Amino acid sequence: MPILRLAYATQFLIALIAVFVLWSQVGGQAHLDLMPWHFKLALGVCTALASVKATEAAVGGDRAWNGRSLKWFGLTLALLLGCGLASYYCHLNYEDGDEGDQQPTPAISSYRSEGFQSAMLRSNQCALWRSLWLSAGVRPLLAGGQKDITWWRVWPPRD
Repeated sequence: MPILRLAYATQFLIALIAVFVLWSQVGGQAHLDLMPWHFKLALGVCTALASVKATEAAVGGDRAWNGRSLKWFGLTLALLLGCGLASYYCHLNYEDGDEGDQQPTPAISSYRSEGFQSAMLRSNQCALWRSLWLSAGVRPLLAGGQKDITWWRVWPPRD
């Protein structure tokens, strides 16, 4: 009997993989991704376990199609139907984030930190930062008549 236990454990692991592959192919991977994890876990493990129990009942009986094996086979089909219904529920009620009517958000091509630096230097709480920036040789350059720091440059310029 120990070899049968090993065979049933191997069949369970293979059935678990088969259930999730079948579910993603038939029900759609997008709907499976939207479904909460506990539904996927419960339905997948129970379906794989029911298929192993059907095999166990077929091996343990006088004939392969006995009452116990038919019961477990019917339960396996009912759980697979539950997987399909759960996918259909997710299709109807959960939103997929990929809607075509929305404009795509532009990607940031560059980052300029001048606003952050000038905001830090203007605040009263950051006098230490201001003195550190100024002692490091960083001086603000003001464009004609502006009262705000627009960009930074190391002064004097290094050759």
